Amino acid sequence: MPEAQKQPVNWTSRFSRIPTAQKIFFVDHLDTLIRAGIPLMQALEILAKETSQKTFQRAIRRLKEDVERGSPLSDAIEKQPHLFPRMYVKMVAAGEVSGTLEQSLEQIASLMKKSHALATAVRGAMIYPAVIFAAIGGIGLLMMTVVLPKLLMLFEDFEAELPLATRVFIALVKLGSNPIFLLSAVAVLTGLIVLSLVLLKRSPDFRKAIHRMNLRLPLIGRVAIQVNLAQFSFTLSSLLKSTIPIVEAVNIAGETCTNVNYRNALSDAAARLKGGNALSESLRSFPSLFPPIATEMIMVGEQSGQTESMLMKIADFYSKEVESTMKNFSSILEPVIIIILGIAVAGVALAVIMPMYTLIQSI
Repeated sequence: MPEAQKQPVNWTSRFSRIPTAQKIFFVDHLDTLIRAGIPLMQALEILAKETSQKTFQRAIRRLKEDVERGSPLSDAIEKQPHLFPRMYVKMVAAGEVSGTLEQSLEQIASLMKKSHALATAVRGAMIYPAVIFAAIGGIGLLMMTVVLPKLLMLFEDFEAELPLATRVFIALVKLGSNPIFLLSAVAVLTGLIVLSLVLLKRSPDFRKAIHRMNLRLPLIGRVAIQVNLAQFSFTLSSLLKSTIPIVEAVNIAGETCTNVNYRNALSDAAARLKGGNALSESLRSFPSLFPPIATEMIMVGEQSGQTESMLMKIADFYSKEVESTMKNFSSILEPVIIIILGIAVAGVALAVIMPMYTLIQSI
């Protein structure tokens, strides 16, 4: 880990999350100001005044102070790892060395916009099913704890033997309306969630297994693969355009992947590259993570000397795939929701209507 990353960070900065939109605004406008011929320190001061987020404003002023003391912008950014990941530091440093800082900032802004659009598409598509399932859960809880207990108490007052489905349903309703059971269930569920989060953070094997399982889930797995491929491709393309050596670029691009299996695979690919293998050949060792279409396009790019542009085409392809899948997500999920609701309604109807026939026959 670089020394700059070991430095203590202001507690306010650590716990006040800086929105991605603010970071994009900063990089985009810094590029514009520098292209307009405004000195770097003056540009940073202007952006500090323009930024409405107080935590980010303080961070920009610290960047300005470091630059005033003679530090390159890349070193100043590296001292605040909570602001920008390592790949942006490397791209800025490459731009400073080659005298193309404006181009590096433009590439960073483009990369951030694409990453943000990708994340927004995924989050946006998840809102509808989350609301639907929350509503179903709320209605189900209300039925189990308020409505059905009063209705089913009527059946218990009759001496006639109730159908098995109704007896089971009454037992479930009693269990569900018991405060001790509900509190215990919430406590157990909370404990399992906390334990899972701790294991995800501290156990590499558990994290790897969960991430591998995510890649195999219907629909979700396909989206996860598309998101990681898109993120990897346009990150690596941007790094290579910034003249970052390919071995280092692959390692850095791997860090941006959300799935640990992709990070491990790209770390392994970087080691193979160091040993003399081509990137396409290295990635072919992981067919479940890198489909043939991706490795073949990379191979064509390597042969034609246009690896960066080919990677960007791959990124655009998978970004469009994610957008298309997310747009259709609701229509795919609707039949599943209807089936679940149908089964639930049929079960309740069966448990409530059957005893009515039994009671009528016993009269």
